[in-house]
Amino acid sequence: MTDLLSRLLAERDWLMADGATGTNLFNMGLSSGDAPEYWNADRPDDIRTLYRSAVEAGSDIFLTNTFGGNASRLKLHGGQGRVRELNRLGAALGREIADAAGRPVVVAGSMGPTGEIMAPMGSLTHELAVEMFHEQAEGLKEGGVDVLWVETISAPEEFRAAAEAACLAGMPWCGTMSFDTAGRTMMGVTSAQMADLVEKLPNPPVAFGANCGVGSSDLLRTILGFVAQGTERPIIAKGNAGIPKYKDGAIVYDGTPDLMADYACLARDAGARIIGGCCGTMAEHLRAMRAALETRPKGPRPTLEAISEALGPFSSAGDGTGDEAGGPARRERRRGR
Repeated sequence: MTDLLSRLLAERDWLMADGATGTNLFNMGLSSGDAPEYWNADRPDDIRTLYRSAVEAGSDIFLTNTFGGNASRLKLHGGQGRVRELNRLGAALGREIADAAGRPVVVAGSMGPTGEIMAPMGSLTHELAVEMFHEQAEGLKEGGVDVLWVETISAPEEFRAAAEAACLAGMPWCGTMSFDTAGRTMMGVTSAQMADLVEKLPNPPVAFGANCGVGSSDLLRTILGFVAQGTERPIIAKGNAGIPKYKDGAIVYDGTPDLMADYACLARDAGARIIGGCCGTMAEHLRAMRAALETRPKGPRPTLEAISEALGPFSSAGDGTGDEAGGPARRERRRGR
């Protein structure tokens, strides 16, 4: 393999990804309901600052500001005709920052879900989903991304469509799902089912895993679920900075840099090769994570008990793959945590 991400994975035991995009942009002044992708054209210096902050905090990989850059999502803002432009600009800004980093840094083209329900439950056909993802992928490719990064997917059908689009674009790709409903995705996929899905794809991803979801404890339980399937493909862990809470009219995350440092090392020990943060993860979290990964020796694969003791209780009794997965959560609840 010749793509940069594959080369770095062959050379290193772990790579650190970036943190939140939305949380950082909201702190810069993005209004709720606005399309972040418009900032690629209207406020490029802020996007450069976003990317640079991840690189300076130690990230080996950062995602472009293109999560909602498909025609379906942009149509909500009248931007369905700007897909190629906004993705190309978001990628080009990333290429600029990565090339100036003085070390190898992977620019990953973020591709989030369409926001529509796939057929037969909904109206989005496989062909249309592939077309939308492919249009976005071509814009990211033109802007110079190293890899496509399909994230926060819930439906296996949408995951397959994104994989086909990556193939049409001739690009390496990574894919993550969000396991936020009792250890399953919103559409019912378990960690075991995702691991099986990935290996059956005609063009499997360079790496796969989980992002977002509920909290870091739940995400690591999902990582252990991937590992239990015996996969040899690199695993991605990109968990939220703690648990989201509503405070003073806004959603905040209660994860401290110290907690995220613990999470990063537990993710590594659990078997993840690419470790980053999702919602609520700021530069100070990333710096703590990088320092911990570099200075703390690798430990044994953590038990569910060790994860819940370090990061807090699980949000559900099980992860959808078996009753035994719920033991630590029930014990934690009895202790009143």
